[in-house]
Amino acid sequence: MINYLTGTIRALTREPGRAVIVTGGVGYEVSLPAYVYQSMSDEGIGEGSKIELEIYYHVTERQPTPMLVGFRHPSEKAFFEQLIQVEGIGPAKAAAALVFPVSTIASAIETEDLESLQRLPGIGSRAAQKIIATLRGKVVATALLQDAGTANQSHIASPTNARSEAIEALITLGYRPTEAQGKVEEAIRHTPEVADDLQELMRAIFKTQVSHKE
Repeated sequence: MINYLTGTIRALTREPGRAVIVTGGVGYEVSLPAYVYQSMSDEGIGEGSKIELEIYYHVTERQPTPMLVGFRHPSEKAFFEQLIQVEGIGPAKAAAALVFPVSTIASAIETEDLESLQRLPGIGSRAAQKIIATLRGKVVATALLQDAGTANQSHIASPTNARSEAIEALITLGYRPTEAQGKVEEAIRHTPEVADDLQELMRAIFKTQVSHKE
């Protein structure tokens, strides 16, 4: 079983997120959730770069071809392993759903934000409800994380782009641009101290949405 890889990227694609990592003369094909791919892209990591990945290894009698899913940090892999414990969500669906940092998705779970969870690829209303029923109360630590851009360094948005990155993130989750901008501005009005921190800003957005529903 493979749980960690370090080597050189021989090939890298965005859709589907996939990398071929060469180590010891062997090339391993690794599936990359969208957030993982984006974190690599943001740091200029591409073909020819050295990379370290935490690996989730999946193989069954029904699926004898091994599936390797790569993550930049153990916390991301740990959240993924929790997510696939939800009924009806296998490794492929879970990997496709991770289009945003795990802390943000965990925050949506802890705040019971069904609307945001349903915007994740492949996650409908019933799946979102099952995710909350199964994981709420179990991913608090993940919700409080600053997601790692590398295995040893937290990725924190700079003051100049936190707001624009939050808008872009909401658009990725399916919001219209004007709607995304409105939600970001509303969250900043309520909690102006989060304006320069992407992770805190996203949590404030989720909390604002939940308060509107109550």
